[in-house]
Amino acid sequence: MRFSNFVFTESREPSRDAATLDEVMSEIELTEQLGYDAVWLGEHHFDGICIYVDPITFSAAIAARTSRIKIGYSVAQMSLHHPMRMAEQLALIDHISKGRLIVGLGRGTAYNVYDYQGYGVDPADAAARAEEAETVMLKAWTGEAFEHNGKFWNLKTPGLRPQCYTRPHPFVIRAASGEASMVELAKRSLPFLMNVQSNEVTRQRMDLYKRTLREAGATDETVARTADQCWAWRNVYVADTDAKAQAVGVPAFIAMTEQRAAMRNRIAKETGVTMAPERPGVAARVDPSKGLICGSPATVAESMAELAATGIGGAIITFRLGSMPYDVATESLRLFMSKVVPQVRVAKAA
Repeated sequence: MRFSNFVFTESREPSRDAATLDEVMSEIELTEQLGYDAVWLGEHHFDGICIYVDPITFSAAIAARTSRIKIGYSVAQMSLHHPMRMAEQLALIDHISKGRLIVGLGRGTAYNVYDYQGYGVDPADAAARAEEAETVMLKAWTGEAFEHNGKFWNLKTPGLRPQCYTRPHPFVIRAASGEASMVELAKRSLPFLMNVQSNEVTRQRMDLYKRTLREAGATDETVARTADQCWAWRNVYVADTDAKAQAVGVPAFIAMTEQRAAMRNRIAKETGVTMAPERPGVAARVDPSKGLICGSPATVAESMAELAATGIGGAIITFRLGSMPYDVATESLRLFMSKVVPQVRVAKAA
């Protein structure tokens, strides 16, 4: 299984933005030095929970400052991007990075209505806009002249320049927040990005995913290869002991989830505008018993080995939980690679 760092760093106050951005880049450079397979970027606007805001622009800087590590989006909010502009930007970054992009695509946030309001996009159109944008982008990446007449864009282009470094285009992967969207991707033999879930839910979804692939006619080789291209998101904090990890990691996780909900709740109270209502029960993304792997290297390795046993190919791991201090997060980042990964690989080999 591949291991990566999902840099989803929060800045509570504008006065901290510049320093936090410097820390983010230092963390990414350290991630490459430690031998991680990829670094991932998110996209959220206006609230400081994802301080670099624009993963496309930021990835160009990362491509110039690194030489080996893959650079992924988890995810680019396609409903907020003009598809031709994004096709051009990604073709350029594909060259700068020499083919290191993993283009994770999604419709956009299902929670923060102000992301759409700030861009003048109706959330009800988000899924359709994202689908049409992806169609346009894939046409553009052929390098051929084309016309597109759709619901949101009417375009006539003589051909994209520069053409992609990676042929026919950078690797594309879609987010699937629920089983239904995952199954649709499986029917097309496409990999997917899974949001934060417990290991048990992950196992159930991967079993369903592989079963759907087989029912769609995929061979065992194709099933294994496609599952290996999938990634699952985890929040992780590693310390020397379970007690120390719990004392630091759990409060940081709770503070992170509360901060991510704060502006959403404020906008809802002030305007009465919300998006999809929360489902009954506590979602894994906000429940530390399900959404956080926290403990000593042995404890974390056990959980990561369970994840590897599902057959999923990679873990997208958030190490810096919210506004956790940089040195605290990077110590966890170091411990994971030096103490956790070797144990997971031994367990996998056994």
